[in-house]
Amino acid sequence: MVVEENYLEHVKDLLSSIEGVTYRVMFGGYGVFHEGDMFALISGADPMLYFKVGDLNRDAFKAAGGQRFGLMSYYQVPADVLEDSEKMRDWASEAIGVGHLTSKNHRR
Repeated sequence: MVVEENYLEHVKDLLSSIEGVTYRVMFGGYGVFHEGDMFALISGADPMLYFKVGDLNRDAFKAAGGQRFGLMSYYQVPADVLEDSEKMRDWASEAIGVGHLTSKNHRR
């Protein structure tokens, strides 16, 4: 399972306004990180973007009908968010917050 390059470039374009975002190849997909903490993943040959979900943003994902990625705390990003850079920034910012809160790198 390799993520299509066009999809990856689309996601990178949508997240380009957020400084500190990096991408790493992981298990045929990509992990998306902010300052070293994973907040999103892109999976599969039929690529999907999933954001890290916690108490801060779970209700929004459920209300939007987001599908959970396996047993992990990641939910599929709604289609309308993938088409709107302002919405993407808002949703990504919340996922980044959850990623930092749950990361061992930022725990004290």
